[in-house]
Amino acid sequence: MISALANRIFNEAIADYHVHDDIDRPINNPYPADSLEHLLYLKCWIDTVQWHMEDEVRRPDIHSVAGLAWKRRIDQSNQERTDTVEYIDSYFLKQFADVKPAPNARINTESPAWAIDRLSILALKIYHMHQETLRTDASEIHRQACAEKLAVLLAQQHDLSQSIDELLEDIRAGRKYMKVYKQMKMYNDPALNPVLYSAGK
Repeated sequence: MISALANRIFNEAIADYHVHDDIDRPINNPYPADSLEHLLYLKCWIDTVQWHMEDEVRRPDIHSVAGLAWKRRIDQSNQERTDTVEYIDSYFLKQFADVKPAPNARINTESPAWAIDRLSILALKIYHMHQETLRTDASEIHRQACAEKLAVLLAQQHDLSQSIDELLEDIRAGRKYMKVYKQMKMYNDPALNPVLYSAGK
């Protein structure tokens, strides 16, 4: 099942990152560059780094210059995240290229890779919520509240994992079909962001 593979690799990437807990530490992807595993590890690594960037930009004492620098790094990370999701969808499009959809086949509200994107973020929420349940500097009320939230996140992970596997099986069987739209993010494109293209005049 793809979801089991994805969840295992997401946990691996999150654990690897937290060995050093360093936003600037280069990724050491252990999987072959042309594999789905490589893309899944890369996806979660980007998400994990960005998670910690988002923490940094919310420091109450952050200087505006540093805040702007973090915001621009987060924008770039979002672009890399989107690109990686689209690479994962390309993998699935290739995998299912020979599948002939049934005449009554339906399209899903999101592509497999965008569902996997949500699974990666869930893995991060689960990791960090679990850490909150272990805090010795927090109250028992806080730890218990986080344990309850963790149980909900784990249920979400189970349900989303099942839904992803069912979607892929439906596509494989021709009951559903993939139709992927590029995200076409405009804010990073100097030809599409009016603030950027006006600055050049």
